[in-house]
Amino acid sequence: MCVLLNPCQSQEEHDDKPNVVLIMVDDLGIGDLGCFGNDTIRTPNIDHLAREGVKLNHHISAASMCTPSRAAFLTGRYPIRSGMVSDTDNRVIITLGAPAGLPHNETTFAALLKKQGYSTAVIGKWHQGLHCQSRHDHCHHPSQYGFDYFYGMPFTLIDPCWPDPSRDTELAIGSKVWFCVQLVAIAVLTLTLAKLCHLISLPWSLILFMILFIFLLGYFWFSSYTSALYWDCLLMREHDITEQPMKAERAGSIMVKEAISFMERHREGPFLLVFSFLHVHVPLPTTTEFIGTSKHGLYGDNVQEMDSMVGKILDAIDDFGLKNHTLVYFTSDHGGHLEARVGHSQHGGWNGIYKGGKGMAGWEGGIRVPGLVRWPGRLPAGKVIEEPTSLMDVFPTLAAVSGSTVPQDRVIDGRNLMPLLQGEVQRSEHKFLFHYCGAFLHAVRWHPKDSEAVWKVHYVTPVFQPPGAHACYETIFCPCSGNLVTYHDPPLLFDITRDPSESTPLTRDTEPSFDVVIQTVANAVKEHKRSIIPVQQQLSTLNYDNLWLKPCCGVFPFCLCDTEGGTSAAGA
Repeated sequence: MCVLLNPCQSQEEHDDKPNVVLIMVDDLGIGDLGCFGNDTIRTPNIDHLAREGVKLNHHISAASMCTPSRAAFLTGRYPIRSGMVSDTDNRVIITLGAPAGLPHNETTFAALLKKQGYSTAVIGKWHQGLHCQSRHDHCHHPSQYGFDYFYGMPFTLIDPCWPDPSRDTELAIGSKVWFCVQLVAIAVLTLTLAKLCHLISLPWSLILFMILFIFLLGYFWFSSYTSALYWDCLLMREHDITEQPMKAERAGSIMVKEAISFMERHREGPFLLVFSFLHVHVPLPTTTEFIGTSKHGLYGDNVQEMDSMVGKILDAIDDFGLKNHTLVYFTSDHGGHLEARVGHSQHGGWNGIYKGGKGMAGWEGGIRVPGLVRWPGRLPAGKVIEEPTSLMDVFPTLAAVSGSTVPQDRVIDGRNLMPLLQGEVQRSEHKFLFHYCGAFLHAVRWHPKDSEAVWKVHYVTPVFQPPGAHACYETIFCPCSGNLVTYHDPPLLFDITRDPSESTPLTRDTEPSFDVVIQTVANAVKEHKRSIIPVQQQLSTLNYDNLWLKPCCGVFPFCLCDTEGGTSAAGA
């Protein structure tokens, strides 16, 4: 017998455990949104979310680059603790052929919620590694970290991913080449068996020549596809590659459909959905529907398309009757990429009044991100919080709302946000926040309990180039160490509440508390460093390209496929 349920009936059974939807945008600048002051890019859906929830005006990422920031987001810990850092120029996982990834001894919020009965999914960008010893072990796949379902890009968008005008032709040719290889292989096997059974008289040299032909064809085929497009720009559903290379401009729409489908399948709850946008990272793949719709070129078009997708996810939550029982969180992984330019066209985000951007770990523009939290009936609509908060706070906050507890065998750097969000307390639990550039500490933020000041101490800052610029245009990303950084002794000091743009450093002459602040922060740094247990740096020693770890949806090296479009180069 079938029983029709009221859409809200199943949720009433889980009032103590809300559904959770976490939305993270890639490379979005805090100044790109209407609710954070932008009046030229249209983001009506995100602005509406802000009006219905709590706005975190002082929200900080734990790193200014994708991989370490997301590792901290997932674990509630500074990436220096998990080893998701580097003392080289490579501060993110550089390829799917690298054996680097989030260590298995780290606990994610997905793992916590799964133990509490949550169905869990991550849809979109992963960028926490994929393989360890073979292209099939998937040792760093999201399923290893508490996620029941994954659809998306295990890597990150890179310039070769879009546009790819020859993709359809290559897929068609690839399928024919693979068919020919299969025919030759069958012929070799048949002739070998026939000769061994003395059914035919054939020189072994001919059979060896045919085998050599297969290997040569494979070699030349692989050599013609050296671009990262073919090995890093791909999509997966669970453990299967669905597109290699991916059709980037349609990926976002498919991901939204996957997210809505997941919520519909698990509407009886509770569920955790992490929707990790590929937008608005370069090369900004955008559908024709949105190209030319903004005042800010392709970047603005991409932001507005992203906002439209956010709207579809929020609408689905409403349509399923889940709004009042779903905690929705929206943020970016770090600041906008100032150096992302093509000619005179800006392809990176705007960080508002804040100095610096992506890759700059100390300057505010690299780590100040939008933060929005909505939970109708539990959190006040329209509330604005100016206290320092962190992406790492999501971990203990989700532990609290799900009835879980944070691990007691390690340092958790995040803090439960619920008391602050609900107005039970007025001050952030973060006394200090430490800002790392790779493995190097660049700055520290101090918010004394008895003061409205938020002090920011800079020990290292990047040298902008060319001279007079406000970013590192010659190197694309600002380095963390070496000749292109400045080491400050005494450190630079700012009060972020009075000088959020960090335009005028304070001195002993202009700030009576200068020496007290510098010494207090120095003592905090010593204590913090004593809490760091040395671990292997995943992004240094393991961050190299390994041919045998490159993912393949068919038989290597015949790896072109598109199961979304119905075409395959290797029967995938």
